[in-house]
Amino acid sequence: MIITFLGTGTSQGVPVIACECEVCTSTDKHDKRLRTSIMIEDEGKVIVIDSGPDFRYQMLREKVMHLDAVVFTHAHKDHTAGLDDVRAFNYKQQEAMSVYATEQVQESLKREFEYIFAAYKYPGIPQLDLHTITTDPFHIGPVAFTPIPVLHYRLPVMGFRVKDVSYITDAKTITPLGMERIKGSRILIVNALQKEPHISHLTFDEAIALANEVGAETTYFTHISHRLGKHADVSKELPANIQLAYDGLKMVL
Repeated sequence: MIITFLGTGTSQGVPVIACECEVCTSTDKHDKRLRTSIMIEDEGKVIVIDSGPDFRYQMLREKVMHLDAVVFTHAHKDHTAGLDDVRAFNYKQQEAMSVYATEQVQESLKREFEYIFAAYKYPGIPQLDLHTITTDPFHIGPVAFTPIPVLHYRLPVMGFRVKDVSYITDAKTITPLGMERIKGSRILIVNALQKEPHISHLTFDEAIALANEVGAETTYFTHISHRLGKHADVSKELPANIQLAYDGLKMVL
């Protein structure tokens, strides 16, 4: 199995105008953080979790020539805004894109991308094959996904476990079922927004505490605000078994 970090950043705390903070002006490639997403390659399948605003560039950067499915964690725009760009894969693969999401997320997609789901299908619009997920495990072909329910303040969000890897983004609270499903993970990937308190995201210290509680062989922090600081500086504050992820990082497991 290969996991690629397509993006490790977030819209949280990022200004819409040109920013001159030390992260935004850094020349270190590890500090270039697009919106959070990962790609899983396993059992002949290529699957992306979340298609944020940077989805098209992420696919081009990684030279992705085939995509089997998109799985959504939740409906916030920094995780869904790039859905329109699956149309390129529709054209190349000559089939609808499989999309896995809860009913709540599907309702949001139908509002935000009304033209995709309209009765009259305008030529060239994205073609989707919707699959409803719950907290029950499911498969995409031979690849098994186990949902990890978490809370983003009060909003239900799905993390996912694939084999020995647990992936969690936009979490403040891990539900009891979620904690049960994380147990035994060899790799934990979890959000660590910033050092300051935040109402809906794990902070740096909270993410470290969770990593210690889970006891995974290696934990990677993602969904990182530029407020957390530069990759090189933050890495010095982490124990050996916890790493700061970065865009383009690949794990071959």
